[in-house]
Amino acid sequence: MKKIGFIGAGNMASAIMGGIIKKGIFMPMDILASDMSEAAREKAHDTLGICVTADNREVVTQSEIVVFAVKPQFYASVFEQVKDLVREEQIVLTIAPGWTLEKIEEHLGKPHKIIRTMPNTPALVGEGITGVCHNSLVTAEDIDKIMTILGSFGRAELIGEHLMDTVVSVSGSSPAYVFMMIEAMADAAVADGMPRQQAYTFAAQAVYGSAKMVLETGKHPGELKDMVCSPAGTTIEAVGVLEKKGFRSAIFECMRACVRKARGM
Repeated sequence: MKKIGFIGAGNMASAIMGGIIKKGIFMPMDILASDMSEAAREKAHDTLGICVTADNREVVTQSEIVVFAVKPQFYASVFEQVKDLVREEQIVLTIAPGWTLEKIEEHLGKPHKIIRTMPNTPALVGEGITGVCHNSLVTAEDIDKIMTILGSFGRAELIGEHLMDTVVSVSGSSPAYVFMMIEAMADAAVADGMPRQQAYTFAAQAVYGSAKMVLETGKHPGELKDMVCSPAGTTIEAVGVLEKKGFRSAIFECMRACVRKARGM
């Protein structure tokens, strides 16, 4: 019996498995993953040393925890394949937006221990943030175990399920917004003469360091912004342009649009 099994061996599943192995939570031999793609199975086996299979049902029968890591549009068909094999003591963990605890239970056909999560792509470099909610059958011991697993590739926070769509917006999708900002910052630096790769390094490190200041100082982001804005200086001049161009409003509205989309899935 494996400690944990993954149905789907794509980027997010690989990030989770990589974190588990790196932190020594489970050994590669304790992990089993399936994927419809032979290339994905081979990559997971070669890079992580885990056990792989083409059979989703084998993952369910052979694992204590089952992570459903396929794309949301495939959840219904995968649940249909394996629902008769899910055991009462087994933990079912999902990572898909739009699939509520109630909807998951309906597709499984009977009550089970279900934990719904929303990780994000920085998990690939061990700096993810994952929102976590669960149903009433999940015990405190189960949660401790899962939070340890999810903490192996970043941070994890327990939330009410009513906030899960907000998590999609504020952390699940937001790396795309940040990547766009880094790209724009680098483009401007290139326009002013900096080599392209160096521009990406300066822009990305500035964003990384700024985020770390928010997390480690505990100061309000506005206070940290004010610390950079010297009177009549360059930064306040730049901030004035951002305000004029609607920077805050654009971020605010894009995140609200993301939540609306998530709620409709």
